[in-house]
Amino acid sequence: MSTMTATSARPAGMTKDERFVILASSLGTVFEWYDFYLYGSLAGIIGAQFFSDYPPATRDIFALLAFAAGFLVRPFGAIVFGRVGDIVGRKYTFLVTILIMGMSTFIVGLLPSAKTIGIAAPIILISLRLLQGLALGGEYGGAATYVAEHAPQGKRGYYTSFIQTTATLGLFLSLLVILFTRTFTGEKDFADWGWRIPFLVSVLLLGISVWIRLRLNESPVFQRMKEEGKTSKRR
Repeated sequence: MSTMTATSARPAGMTKDERFVILASSLGTVFEWYDFYLYGSLAGIIGAQFFSDYPPATRDIFALLAFAAGFLVRPFGAIVFGRVGDIVGRKYTFLVTILIMGMSTFIVGLLPSAKTIGIAAPIILISLRLLQGLALGGEYGGAATYVAEHAPQGKRGYYTSFIQTTATLGLFLSLLVILFTRTFTGEKDFADWGWRIPFLVSVLLLGISVWIRLRLNESPVFQRMKEEGKTSKRR
C-alpha cells in the first residue's frame, strides 16, 4: 500500500507565496550586492577623494585595500548574523542586514573628502566598508537559509539557486547606474561630485527592500522551532 505525504501531494509548480519569498529574498540581496560593488567600480575616483594626500599609485592601492576589507569581514558577518538569525528569526535579521548595508552606502555618498576633514575621511570610509562586509556576509547566507526553509522537499537546491544569481545582477545594476550618471553629469562633474549619486540612490533601494521584507512572514521552520522551544539560546 502506498502512502502519499502532504509534500508529494502538492502541485509541481511554485505557489504564489513561494514565488514571493524567492523574489523578496533575491531582490534584497541584489540591492546589497549593488551597494557592495559600487565601491569597487568607483575605486579610482574614491581613491582620489579619500586618499588624496598620497601619490596616484598609492591612493589606488589604499582604495583597493579598503575594498578588500569588506570581503575579509564577510565570514564574520555570516557567523554573527547566522547566530542572530537562529536566536531572533530570519525575518528580523534580514531587516538588520539590509539597514546596515543601505545606510552605510548612503553615508559614503555624503561623506566629506580628505581635503575637507583630513584623515577622518578614510577612517570613516574603511569603517563603513567593514560594516558593508559584515552585512553582506549575514545577508547572503541568511537569504539562502530563508528560501531553503520555505522550499518543499526535493526542491531546496532549485529554490536557493536564485540567490546565487544576485551577485551578478547586483554588479550589472551598479554598472548601469554608474553609466547613466556618468553620461548625465559628464566626466568632469562625475569625478568631482557625480560619483556620489549612485551611493545616494541606495536609500531608494533601501526603502523598497525594507517595504518588501516587512511583508514577509517568518520562516516556517524557525516558527515551528520557536513554538516547540527548540530555538538557539543566547549563550
